[in-house]
Amino acid sequence: MTDVTITAADGGSFTGYLAKPASGSGPGIVVIQEIFGVNDVMRGLCDRLAAQGYVALCPDLFWRQEPGVQISDKTDAEWQKAFQLYQGFNETKGVEDLLATLAYLRTVPGVGPKVGSIGYCLGGKLAFLMATRSDADCTVSYYGVGIDGALGEAGAITQPLLMHIAGKDKFVPPEAREKILAALGGNTLVDIHVYAEQDHAFARTDGIHWDPAAAKLANDRSDAFFAKHLK
Repeated sequence: MTDVTITAADGGSFTGYLAKPASGSGPGIVVIQEIFGVNDVMRGLCDRLAAQGYVALCPDLFWRQEPGVQISDKTDAEWQKAFQLYQGFNETKGVEDLLATLAYLRTVPGVGPKVGSIGYCLGGKLAFLMATRSDADCTVSYYGVGIDGALGEAGAITQPLLMHIAGKDKFVPPEAREKILAALGGNTLVDIHVYAEQDHAFARTDGIHWDPAAAKLANDRSDAFFAKHLK
């Protein structure tokens, strides 16, 4: 497990946390951060994927504002900082950085032949955009916020997409959720699961809305999805 440096398409560079399996090789997965940076939760997700045989890479998408942010969801001060970073985040540049990360991951020795992506919260929306804008072999999105505003890109999905949606997401109103289901429900490349009683970030380990049973169900589905499409 180590930090690596990735060159941005428009100049400059940013870091990413890279976790490899014991074998040193396997399919690649870009892990897309929440609004708390590449913190212990994101690093833990990378380590978990590495233990399953994947090479996982989580890039620092807030580097243009403040490189190296690692905060939690445990205090009001951290939430305020997280929302400030979220509000200052340039989504277009963020996707460009993810595309650079995906390209970098493909060059890492031992990675391949396939590479996917997975994202949570902020990363859940970005994962949807990776499904529409990148050549990732498959993508998983957890409770993305604002996906309903990007559904015009749905026609660009050419590879499998798995979506986990919280039924009581305080950041995604019911009408937004229904819009997503109506637009994507008939797409054979998209598999959507709604967790009816769950709030946003129900799969964030030890987070304020973490639900172990729902998280396990969602993670088991993600594991099977990646095993099917990447291995």
